[in-house]
Amino acid sequence: MDIDQLSLYGAPTFFINSDHEKIIAFSARHAGSSDNPVKKAVSIFYAVRDQIRYDPYKIPNHQEGFKASRVLAEGKGFCVSKAVLLAACLRAQSIPARLGFANVKNHLTTPKLREKMGTDLFEWHGYTDIFLEEKWVKATPTFNLSLCQNFGVLPLEFNGREDSVFHPFDAKGQQHMEYVQDHGYFADLPWDRLMTAYRSAYPRYFESGGISGDFNAEAKELHPK
Repeated sequence: MDIDQLSLYGAPTFFINSDHEKIIAFSARHAGSSDNPVKKAVSIFYAVRDQIRYDPYKIPNHQEGFKASRVLAEGKGFCVSKAVLLAACLRAQSIPARLGFANVKNHLTTPKLREKMGTDLFEWHGYTDIFLEEKWVKATPTFNLSLCQNFGVLPLEFNGREDSVFHPFDAKGQQHMEYVQDHGYFADLPWDRLMTAYRSAYPRYFESGGISGDFNAEAKELHPK
């Protein structure tokens, strides 16, 4: 990885607006006191994972809704928007980060979401790829801890040295996630490609303007302890 490429993955962009004052403040608050980039990245990962609630019921249909500063202000997002926020917070701490995308088969969802999407295949699932200790490691801040507990899913941990990707099975050994197709890495969100794929794959979802309801509460009802 040459210096020019690393600088590309460290600069603010339209969506990964790491120079926004609230992104800088949130990032600094959760980076911790250590100068070690790995420790900083791990601390920021957990802040984004657990403080930003996962909500796939309101995927934005406009560009502003995907900006890191907007996601932070709303305190919720889905896989792509949370990956954008994590990348922005890392870049604010001078840690190179980029966006990765893959199609995943999601075996755990709500009936309401499956009905609107018409499938359990989630196209262009987003995660964050982070450059630490001279290598890239994947981090997936999608599901907050409380949601994982509601769904009976093992929460994704991140140590800064190994990839953190979805488990193939949940805590009870049932199928959870399956990676189907990789779409590569990007310095900024490829919004046009993403939305073209979403609108083609999930017309019912976008024609209805999303879904009303509380995804986290419904997950808890579906999986009572």
